[in-house]
Amino acid sequence: MFVKHCKVEVYLTELKLCEDGNMDNMVTRRFSKADTIDTIEREMRKLFSIPDEKETRLWNKYMSNTFEPLNKPDSTIQDAGLYQGQVLVIEQKNEDGSWPRGSSALKSSGASSLSALPKICPSSLTNNHNSSFSGRNLKNSSYGLPSYPPYSSSYEYSDQGRRSEKAGLCGLSNLGNTCFMNSATQCLSNVPPLTEFFLKDKYQEELNEDNPLGMKGEIAKAYAELIKQLWSGKYSYVTPRPFKTQVGRFAPQFSGYQQQDSHELLAFLLDGLHEDLNRIRKKPYIQLKDADGRPDKVVAEEAWENHIKRNDSIIVDIFHGLFKSTLVCPVCAKISVTFDPFCYLTLPLPMKKERTLEVYLVWRDPLAKPTQYKLTVPKVGCISDLCASLAALSGVSAQKMIVTDIYNHRFHRIFAANENLSSIMERDDIYVFELAVGRQEDTDHVVIPVHLREKYKQSGFNHTSTPLFGQPFLLSVPRTISEDKLYNLLLLRLCRFVRPAAEDEESDESPKHHSINGSATNGIMEEGSPSEMETDEPDDESSQDQELPSENDNSQSEDSVGGGDNELENGVLPENCSKGPTLNGQKKRLFTFQFNNMGKTDANFIKGEARQIRFDEDHTRLSDRCYLSLDWEPEMKRKYFNESAAEDFEKHESMEYKPQKKSFYKLKDCIELFTTKEKLGADDPWYCPNCKQHQQATKKLDLWCLPPVLVVHLKRFSYSRYMRDKLDSLVDFPLRDLDMSEFLINPNAGPCRYDLIAVSNHYGGMGGGHYTAYAQNKEDHKWYNFDDSSVSPTGEEQIVSKAAYVLFYQRQDTVKGTGYFALDREAPDETDAPRDDGAAAQSEEEEDLNDNEQEEELGPHRDVSMNTN
Repeated sequence: MFVKHCKVEVYLTELKLCEDGNMDNMVTRRFSKADTIDTIEREMRKLFSIPDEKETRLWNKYMSNTFEPLNKPDSTIQDAGLYQGQVLVIEQKNEDGSWPRGSSALKSSGASSLSALPKICPSSLTNNHNSSFSGRNLKNSSYGLPSYPPYSSSYEYSDQGRRSEKAGLCGLSNLGNTCFMNSATQCLSNVPPLTEFFLKDKYQEELNEDNPLGMKGEIAKAYAELIKQLWSGKYSYVTPRPFKTQVGRFAPQFSGYQQQDSHELLAFLLDGLHEDLNRIRKKPYIQLKDADGRPDKVVAEEAWENHIKRNDSIIVDIFHGLFKSTLVCPVCAKISVTFDPFCYLTLPLPMKKERTLEVYLVWRDPLAKPTQYKLTVPKVGCISDLCASLAALSGVSAQKMIVTDIYNHRFHRIFAANENLSSIMERDDIYVFELAVGRQEDTDHVVIPVHLREKYKQSGFNHTSTPLFGQPFLLSVPRTISEDKLYNLLLLRLCRFVRPAAEDEESDESPKHHSINGSATNGIMEEGSPSEMETDEPDDESSQDQELPSENDNSQSEDSVGGGDNELENGVLPENCSKGPTLNGQKKRLFTFQFNNMGKTDANFIKGEARQIRFDEDHTRLSDRCYLSLDWEPEMKRKYFNESAAEDFEKHESMEYKPQKKSFYKLKDCIELFTTKEKLGADDPWYCPNCKQHQQATKKLDLWCLPPVLVVHLKRFSYSRYMRDKLDSLVDFPLRDLDMSEFLINPNAGPCRYDLIAVSNHYGGMGGGHYTAYAQNKEDHKWYNFDDSSVSPTGEEQIVSKAAYVLFYQRQDTVKGTGYFALDREAPDETDAPRDDGAAAQSEEEEDLNDNEQEEELGPHRDVSMNTN
């Protein structure tokens, strides 16, 4: 549908301008999309001081060595398809009347509109670019001249000796990320009945320029011109810039030069051609009815007739089919049956309902190394499903787990139990922390994230740099705790990888080992002493934290970490615990700590002369932006922090599990999945007319009748809030005899065997890729590979691949000798009786021709109870 919009041009289009003889010297200028080519040329003549009497012409440099003339002075920048950063070259005529770039006028008038490139004769390849232009000369301008072919710096194309080639074997040059358009266009070009319709100018009789939903006939005209060039047999490739310009006018998403989807372009093109060629000049209003228990045959015929009353075109004749949709309300059991037309089938690919994730479990015991697990979780599950899977392998209760994503030495995210697993990417480092008790069971403690920082004094500046290091962790502390007890709890959590003080270091006494639950610790814990927190220094950690918003609004709590010793849980050290290192006879802590809230130091935690820390309601929310940072001086970190031990972990036996991947799927597997009953999602409910509210109904799609040309879109790309992915599974599809009868629920369906005629391929992933096309030429019935401007023969064994994206099938009963439909249409019968639209094709025998006079091969009135759609 084409809808006009008023737009405000906020940003002008930036173009790079240069002279032909000095392309390294580019000057940037900005123009409005409404400025004309003539305006640009006048600006360039002034910019490069070109005399008024000097004759010039402009070139569009759209590839490294390919140039296209800009020969329409009245065209706007938008109509000419110029885009941001486009390079324009101005060329001055030589004194002898020749052009530095040479010229070769094309004899075909059609070549002018498409910048067509003649077939290359081997004898014509030369490095001479000084042949004179054969068109008429106009003062100071080249715009009255015939169009030039695209220029290549390596050789000149010559009309002389040009050999004739098979029609349809013509490439489309890439204008810049337009391979998606080239692929879709080549596939559609090799749909015989549609191409014949345009080659015979049948489209001119059915142009609907007054259709408010159409494109004023412009899309149909541009496509017709392009098809005529592709099937003229004169050119090795053509430049489809006028066609792309028209597409961009009516579909702004395709106006630029970004990477796009060939199926989305195909969908727009089929819809645009349909509306431009719609034989219905005034669409009537039709009241849609539900089935209400009526027979499927009656409801299907009614739906098709209603569709034809508003939509009747060559696109409907060739591509439209009908499927049945059944919805069942789970509350009142209301059944809603409708029959809806389709132009193509979008088939989901069979996918595993489960995925594997690798996670690290950080045990409550501070002496235990983290353990790596490989989990099998639902693809559409929640974080709670991950916890349940981990609980089955580790024995830790799922209610005592907090799931986090650690990136660059900090908590990137802290997940809530109800968050979707789709938010976890394969590359994420997922750490699950064990709590002492259930997350909601302990209201006396609060869980705080802890980061490790190394504190550098920058010489010459009154500033401290505090880069992160090591792995952050979660710590459970009482809501009210002294500073000394908090320090001891932190030290206890670090005891596995904090080294004891060396015997030769200056200290009051050597460190001694003590045990917790029978396990030895390093004994660096100290008795309480005043803190040396440097809260008056600038803290640049905020620069590292500003980009990560809070992801979890739930308060989390756990019992204290340690092993059950009440004194340790409250931050009280055993009497036999050794003292820490000393400095000038005074006990010195291994680290200081600061509280950070939203990237800023929060001094409100420490209150009173006893330096008590109280966590009020503002500080109890578990978030990746509210945390405690432990600041280590470089020397203390070097002596006491064992980074190698801190990184140690163990592997669970589940890490040896290697899931088996199915090598390929069949196309029929995809069709079966398409017709499988499914439950609507919570974000896509159905409004039940009985319940008067939205319900998560069950839905089932069934095929009722199929079109002469069946377009199958394999849904390889998947999107979610957190991730995009492409499925590279191999789908095995037949080149011949695709039998769709088993999927049709119409008991009177006729022949429904199909042969493949074209494939749109996509190579690469979501971030980028390349489109090509395979197509069977209707003249010689051989397969060819269309890769932008290149066309080459290919074997049938190459057609089925993981790159196959959109498939084009033609029904066998519509192909008789010529390989395409008869396009002559008879006037509708006054009795308005249902007629066949393509089940029978013209035969060379007279009796078959007489029989077919009773039917229209592509007629608008079709009996959808039969396979004659």
